Amino acid sequence: MIPVDLILQTDNVILRPMAEGDFDSFLQLAQDEDAWKYYTFNLADKVHLRKWMDMAFTDRTANTRRPFTIIEKSSNTIAGSMSMGNISMHDLRLEIGWSWLAKDFRGTDVNRHSKYAMMKYAFDELQFERVEFKTDVLNARARKGLEKIGGKAEGILRSHMTMWNNRRRDSIYYSVLQNEWPQLKQTIFKDIEEKNENS
Repeated sequence: MIPVDLILQTDNVILRPMAEGDFDSFLQLAQDEDAWKYYTFNLADKVHLRKWMDMAFTDRTANTRRPFTIIEKSSNTIAGSMSMGNISMHDLRLEIGWSWLAKDFRGTDVNRHSKYAMMKYAFDELQFERVEFKTDVLNARARKGLEKIGGKAEGILRSHMTMWNNRRRDSIYYSVLQNEWPQLKQTIFKDIEEKNENS
């Protein structure tokens, strides 16, 4: 079982368990309406954020998800959140998702470092066979980002999710497999891996 108090980090980020006390910081960071066009909740709205966090805590109690708060090390500030979820110990797989970053941290290396830390834990510590990701099929930026970290597109689930504005979302799945991970560590994540090994 993945520890509830698990902390992951690289030289750039710390991923610590999401806490109730993060609510006010999240709400302040989420005040960017454009960020939620492709997200299932509008986290700029206090009611939506409350529901989203409550669902994360419920899933954590059920041991199906580990929600993290991302801390950017150089500024020691909250940058956003990301989770390992849909955890199946039997099937040796999990999903990395529920991801969002505050505006100031988009386009930085925070996303790549955070995903690396989770993938390394899943593949190197848990010896899982599969890490999966999903996003809105219309979200070209997120899809490009998943391809940049080695995700392979697999297929589209039609009318898969209800968005906060009642649009029905088609989701596209991506994955990275255990046998693909060594090459990714030596290419896409080489700089992080080398610093991690030397720390």
